[in-house]
Amino acid sequence: GKSPGKSPGRSPGRSPRRVRIEPGTLKPPANWEKIYSLVEELRADRSAPVDTDGGEALPEKHLGEVVYRFQVLIALMLSSQTKDAVVGETMRILQGHGLTVKNIHQTDHETLNSLIRKVGFHNNKTKFIKESCEIILSKHNGDIPPNADELMKLPGVGPKMAYIVENIAFDTASGIGVDTHMHRMFNDLKWVTSKTPEQTREQLEGWLPRDKWASINYIWVGFGQEVQQQKEKMLKKCVASSSPRDALGLVEKLGLDVKKEAKRFGLEDDVKSVM
Repeated sequence: GKSPGKSPGRSPGRSPRRVRIEPGTLKPPANWEKIYSLVEELRADRSAPVDTDGGEALPEKHLGEVVYRFQVLIALMLSSQTKDAVVGETMRILQGHGLTVKNIHQTDHETLNSLIRKVGFHNNKTKFIKESCEIILSKHNGDIPPNADELMKLPGVGPKMAYIVENIAFDTASGIGVDTHMHRMFNDLKWVTSKTPEQTREQLEGWLPRDKWASINYIWVGFGQEVQQQKEKMLKKCVASSSPRDALGLVEKLGLDVKKEAKRFGLEDDVKSVM
Protein backbone atom coordinates (compact mmCIF):
# COMPACT_ATOMS: atom_id res chain seq x y z
CA GLY A 1 0.00 0.00 0.00
CA LYS A 2 1.17 3.53 -0.75
CA SER A 3 1.11 6.00 2.09
CA PRO A 4 -1.35 8.81 1.34
CA GLY A 5 -0.14 12.22 0.30
CA LYS A 6 3.30 10.99 -0.77
CA SER A 7 4.17 12.15 -4.23
CA PRO A 8 6.07 9.60 -6.33
CA GLY A 9 9.68 10.29 -7.18
CA ARG A 10 12.57 11.36 -4.97
CA SER A 11 12.09 12.77 -1.53
CA PRO A 12 13.90 16.12 -1.24
CA GLY A 13 17.46 16.07 0.02
CA ARG A 14 17.95 12.39 -0.56
CA SER A 15 20.02 10.51 -3.17
CA PRO A 16 21.24 13.24 -5.51
CA ARG A 17 21.89 12.11 -9.07
CA ARG A 18 24.63 9.50 -9.11
CA VAL A 19 27.89 10.78 -10.53
CA ARG A 20 29.33 8.56 -13.25
CA ILE A 21 32.59 6.85 -12.34
CA GLU A 22 35.25 7.85 -14.86
CA PRO A 23 37.64 5.17 -16.17
CA GLY A 24 40.93 5.10 -14.30
CA THR A 25 39.64 6.92 -11.20
CA LEU A 26 39.19 3.94 -8.85
CA LYS A 27 41.89 2.17 -6.85
CA PRO A 28 42.37 -1.40 -8.13
CA PRO A 29 41.73 -4.22 -5.63
CA ALA A 30 44.80 -5.79 -4.03
CA ASN A 31 46.26 -8.77 -5.89
CA TRP A 32 43.85 -8.51 -8.84
CA GLU A 33 46.60 -9.08 -11.40
CA LYS A 34 47.66 -12.36 -9.83
CA ILE A 35 44.08 -13.66 -9.88
CA TYR A 36 43.48 -12.36 -13.39
CA SER A 37 46.52 -14.06 -14.85
CA LEU A 38 45.62 -17.28 -13.05
CA VAL A 39 42.17 -17.20 -14.70
CA GLU A 40 43.84 -16.53 -18.07
CA GLU A 41 45.97 -19.63 -17.48
CA LEU A 42 42.96 -21.76 -16.48
CA ARG A 43 41.11 -20.57 -19.61
CA ALA A 44 44.02 -21.20 -21.99
CA ASP A 45 42.61 -24.55 -23.17
CA ARG A 46 39.51 -22.77 -24.56
CA SER A 47 37.17 -25.61 -23.55
CA ALA A 48 34.17 -23.73 -22.10
CA PRO A 49 30.71 -23.68 -23.75
CA VAL A 50 31.30 -20.09 -24.87
CA ASP A 51 34.32 -21.23 -26.90
CA THR A 52 32.24 -23.34 -29.28
CA ASP A 53 28.85 -21.64 -29.06
CA GLY A 54 29.65 -18.00 -28.25
CA GLY A 55 29.32 -14.88 -30.39
CA GLU A 56 32.84 -15.20 -31.72
CA ALA A 57 32.84 -18.87 -32.71
CA LEU A 58 29.43 -19.15 -34.40
CA PRO A 59 29.27 -16.60 -37.23
CA GLU A 60 30.27 -17.65 -40.75
CA LYS A 61 33.52 -16.03 -41.88
CA HIS A 62 33.49 -17.20 -45.51
CA LEU A 63 30.60 -14.94 -46.57
CA GLY A 64 32.51 -11.69 -46.07
CA GLU A 65 32.86 -9.18 -43.24
CA VAL A 66 29.42 -7.58 -43.50
CA VAL A 67 27.64 -10.92 -43.12
CA TYR A 68 30.05 -11.94 -40.36
CA ARG A 69 29.25 -8.76 -38.39
CA PHE A 70 25.51 -9.23 -38.87
CA GLN A 71 25.77 -12.80 -37.57
CA VAL A 72 27.75 -11.62 -34.53
CA LEU A 73 24.88 -9.26 -33.72
CA ILE A 74 22.25 -11.98 -34.20
CA ALA A 75 24.18 -14.47 -32.04
CA LEU A 76 24.26 -11.91 -29.21
CA MET A 77 20.59 -10.98 -29.66
CA LEU A 78 19.66 -14.66 -29.37
CA SER A 79 21.87 -15.21 -26.33
CA SER A 80 19.97 -13.46 -23.53
CA GLN A 81 18.32 -15.91 -21.11
CA THR A 82 19.49 -18.79 -23.32
CA LYS A 83 22.21 -21.43 -22.92
CA ASP A 84 25.13 -21.21 -25.36
CA ALA A 85 24.43 -24.67 -26.79
CA VAL A 86 20.88 -23.61 -27.76
CA VAL A 87 22.22 -20.40 -29.32
CA GLY A 88 24.67 -22.53 -31.31
CA GLU A 89 21.97 -24.88 -32.55
CA THR A 90 19.70 -21.94 -33.48
CA MET A 91 22.50 -20.09 -35.29
CA ARG A 92 23.20 -23.19 -37.38
CA ILE A 93 19.48 -23.45 -38.26
CA LEU A 94 19.48 -19.77 -39.31
CA GLN A 95 22.68 -20.22 -41.31
CA GLY A 96 21.00 -23.07 -43.18
CA HIS A 97 18.08 -20.74 -43.89
CA GLY A 98 20.45 -17.95 -44.99
CA LEU A 99 21.62 -15.58 -42.27
CA THR A 100 22.09 -12.30 -44.10
CA VAL A 101 20.35 -9.02 -43.36
CA LYS A 102 18.49 -9.03 -46.69
CA ASN A 103 17.25 -12.59 -46.30
CA ILE A 104 16.12 -12.16 -42.69
CA HIS A 105 14.45 -8.87 -43.66
CA GLN A 106 12.47 -10.79 -46.30
CA THR A 107 11.64 -13.71 -44.00
CA ASP A 108 8.16 -13.30 -42.51
CA HIS A 109 7.65 -13.06 -38.75
CA GLU A 110 6.08 -16.54 -38.37
CA THR A 111 8.88 -18.31 -40.24
CA LEU A 112 11.63 -16.53 -38.32
CA ASN A 113 9.84 -17.14 -35.02
CA SER A 114 9.66 -20.86 -35.72
CA LEU A 115 13.32 -21.00 -36.80
CA ILE A 116 14.43 -19.52 -33.44
CA ARG A 117 11.70 -21.12 -31.28
CA LYS A 118 14.16 -22.87 -28.93
CA VAL A 119 15.70 -19.67 -27.54
CA GLY A 120 14.20 -17.85 -24.55
CA PHE A 121 11.71 -15.05 -25.34
CA HIS A 122 11.74 -15.94 -29.04
CA ASN A 123 8.63 -13.86 -29.80
CA ASN A 124 10.33 -10.68 -28.60
CA LYS A 125 13.60 -11.58 -30.27
CA THR A 126 11.85 -12.19 -33.60
CA LYS A 127 10.33 -8.71 -33.39
CA PHE A 128 13.65 -7.10 -32.36
CA ILE A 129 15.59 -8.88 -35.13
CA LYS A 130 13.07 -7.91 -37.80
CA GLU A 131 13.08 -4.26 -36.64
CA SER A 132 16.89 -4.24 -36.49
CA CYS A 133 17.13 -5.51 -40.07
CA GLU A 134 14.90 -2.64 -41.17
CA ILE A 135 17.13 -0.10 -39.37
CA ILE A 136 20.36 -1.67 -40.69
CA LEU A 137 19.08 -1.54 -44.27
CA SER A 138 17.51 1.92 -44.11
CA LYS A 139 20.03 3.79 -41.93
CA HIS A 140 23.31 1.89 -42.10
CA ASN A 141 23.58 0.80 -45.69
CA GLY A 142 23.12 -2.89 -44.87
CA ASP A 143 25.90 -3.16 -42.27
CA ILE A 144 25.47 -3.21 -38.49
CA PRO A 145 25.90 0.10 -36.61
CA PRO A 146 29.61 0.91 -36.24
CA ASN A 147 29.96 1.32 -32.46
CA ALA A 148 28.39 0.48 -29.11
CA ASP A 149 26.45 3.76 -28.79
CA GLU A 150 24.79 3.24 -32.17
CA LEU A 151 24.24 -0.47 -31.52
CA MET A 152 22.32 0.38 -28.34
CA LYS A 153 19.76 2.22 -30.47
CA LEU A 154 18.68 -1.12 -31.95
CA PRO A 155 15.65 -2.68 -30.24
CA GLY A 156 16.56 -5.25 -27.61
CA VAL A 157 20.27 -4.38 -27.58
CA GLY A 158 21.55 -3.21 -24.19
CA PRO A 159 25.04 -2.16 -23.11
CA LYS A 160 26.30 -5.69 -22.43
CA MET A 161 25.41 -6.92 -25.91
CA ALA A 162 26.56 -3.73 -27.59
CA TYR A 163 30.07 -3.82 -26.07
CA ILE A 164 30.54 -7.50 -26.90
CA VAL A 165 29.33 -7.05 -30.50
CA GLU A 166 31.53 -3.97 -30.91
CA ASN A 167 34.50 -5.93 -29.64
CA ILE A 168 34.03 -9.02 -31.82
CA ALA A 169 32.84 -7.21 -34.95
CA PHE A 170 35.07 -4.12 -34.91
CA ASP A 171 37.89 -5.12 -32.55
CA THR A 172 37.38 -2.06 -30.36
CA ALA A 173 36.35 -1.80 -26.72
CA SER A 174 34.65 1.43 -25.65
CA GLY A 175 33.24 -0.39 -22.62
CA ILE A 176 33.16 -3.75 -20.82
CA GLY A 177 30.40 -6.26 -21.55
CA VAL A 178 29.24 -7.58 -18.16
CA ASP A 179 26.80 -10.48 -17.91
CA THR A 180 25.18 -11.97 -14.81
CA HIS A 181 28.00 -14.55 -14.37
CA MET A 182 30.59 -11.77 -14.25
CA HIS A 183 28.42 -9.58 -12.06
CA ARG A 184 28.19 -12.35 -9.46
CA MET A 185 31.85 -13.40 -9.66
CA PHE A 186 33.31 -9.91 -9.31
CA ASN A 187 31.09 -9.24 -6.30
CA ASP A 188 32.18 -12.58 -4.77
CA LEU A 189 35.81 -11.53 -5.29
CA LYS A 190 35.02 -8.07 -3.84
CA TRP A 191 36.39 -6.47 -7.01
CA VAL A 192 33.16 -4.45 -7.12
CA THR A 193 30.29 -3.75 -4.74
CA SER A 194 27.24 -3.49 -6.94
CA LYS A 195 23.58 -4.35 -7.31
CA THR A 196 23.38 -4.63 -11.12
CA PRO A 197 25.62 -5.71 -14.04
CA GLU A 198 25.56 -2.08 -15.21
CA GLN A 199 27.05 -0.88 -11.90
CA THR A 200 29.59 -3.71 -12.09
CA ARG A 201 30.61 -2.52 -15.56
CA GLU A 202 31.05 1.06 -14.39
CA GLN A 203 33.13 0.08 -11.35
CA LEU A 204 35.31 -2.31 -13.37
CA GLU A 205 35.92 0.37 -15.97
CA GLY A 206 36.93 2.60 -13.06
CA TRP A 207 40.09 0.58 -12.37
CA LEU A 208 40.70 -2.17 -14.93
CA PRO A 209 43.42 -1.22 -17.45
CA ARG A 210 41.97 -0.67 -20.92
CA ASP A 211 44.09 -3.38 -22.51
CA LYS A 212 41.98 -5.91 -20.58
CA TRP A 213 38.58 -4.51 -21.58
CA ALA A 214 38.37 -6.51 -24.80
CA SER A 215 39.18 -9.93 -23.37
CA ILE A 216 37.60 -9.82 -19.91
CA ASN A 217 34.12 -10.96 -20.97
CA TYR A 218 35.28 -13.93 -23.02
CA ILE A 219 37.77 -15.12 -20.41
CA TRP A 220 35.55 -14.73 -17.34
CA VAL A 221 32.23 -15.87 -18.82
CA GLY A 222 33.92 -19.11 -19.86
CA PHE A 223 35.54 -19.41 -16.45
CA GLY A 224 32.18 -18.96 -14.72
CA GLN A 225 30.58 -21.58 -16.96
CA GLU A 226 33.29 -24.11 -16.14
CA VAL A 227 33.14 -23.44 -12.39
CA GLN A 228 29.37 -24.01 -12.44
CA GLN A 229 28.89 -26.64 -15.12
CA GLN A 230 32.18 -28.54 -15.50
CA LYS A 231 33.41 -29.02 -11.95
CA GLU A 232 35.50 -32.15 -12.44
CA LYS A 233 37.44 -30.62 -15.32
CA MET A 234 37.91 -27.37 -13.40
CA LEU A 235 39.31 -29.17 -10.34
CA LYS A 236 41.77 -31.08 -12.53
CA LYS A 237 42.89 -27.86 -14.22
CA CYS A 238 43.37 -26.15 -10.83
CA VAL A 239 45.50 -29.03 -9.52
CA ALA A 240 47.63 -28.98 -12.69
CA SER A 241 48.02 -25.18 -12.74
CA SER A 242 51.08 -23.12 -11.80
CA SER A 243 49.44 -22.13 -8.46
CA PRO A 244 47.15 -25.01 -7.49
CA ARG A 245 46.41 -23.73 -3.99
CA ASP A 246 45.47 -20.26 -5.21
CA ALA A 247 43.40 -21.73 -8.03
CA LEU A 248 41.42 -23.99 -5.69
CA GLY A 249 40.93 -21.09 -3.27
CA LEU A 250 39.63 -18.98 -6.15
CA VAL A 251 37.03 -21.49 -7.39
CA GLU A 252 35.96 -22.08 -3.79
CA LYS A 253 35.35 -18.34 -3.44
CA LEU A 254 33.23 -18.50 -6.58
CA GLY A 255 30.98 -21.19 -5.14
CA LEU A 256 32.62 -24.49 -6.08
CA ASP A 257 32.68 -26.73 -2.98
CA VAL A 258 36.19 -28.13 -3.46
CA LYS A 259 36.06 -30.77 -0.73
CA LYS A 260 32.65 -32.11 -1.74
CA GLU A 261 33.34 -32.15 -5.48
CA ALA A 262 36.83 -33.66 -5.07
CA LYS A 263 35.22 -36.52 -3.13
CA ARG A 264 32.50 -36.91 -5.74
CA PHE A 265 34.99 -37.23 -8.61
CA GLY A 266 37.64 -39.24 -6.76
CA LEU A 267 40.12 -36.35 -6.77
CA GLU A 268 40.67 -36.12 -3.01
CA ASP A 269 44.30 -37.28 -3.10
CA ASP A 270 45.16 -34.92 -5.95
CA VAL A 271 43.65 -31.98 -4.09
CA LYS A 272 45.27 -32.94 -0.76
CA SER A 273 48.68 -33.23 -2.41
CA VAL A 274 48.66 -29.55 -3.44
CA MET A 275 47.03 -27.99 -0.38
